Amino acid sequence: MIDHEAIATELTYKAVRSSGSGGQHVNKVSTKVELHFNILESQHLNDYQRTRLLDKLANRINKDGILVMSCGETRSQLKNKTIVTKRFFQIIENSIKKQKKRKPTTVPRSVKKKRLTSKRKHSEKKAQRKPPKPD
Repeated sequence: MIDHEAIATELTYKAVRSSGSGGQHVNKVSTKVELHFNILESQHLNDYQRTRLLDKLANRINKDGILVMSCGETRSQLKNKTIVTKRFFQIIENSIKKQKKRKPTTVPRSVKKKRLTSKRKHSEKKAQRKPPKPD
């Protein structure tokens, strides 16, 4: 659907310090990776894809039209970069993909017939429990 290599040229990465626990080492190194992608100025998206992304990812996009994602799961900056890039392309693909329209199915005739016969058998079983009517 979209050209991954072409869009990858428009991605910008920024290494920042991770938050949370980790000791002395975490205060010195920048292992967390932020990915920035400007949807509005992308050369490799058509108008349909651009509007679809802006609509579907509205809560992730800032007011300048830039999608910002981050990953600080591992201690390796390179691994975090590959993880965030993989997530980015998954989110983009899922957002652009058109959902299939659901076809409502009908209940088969045999299933309806089976249900009615079982109901009839059940009611006959209950009727057998009643005492006979006096004449």
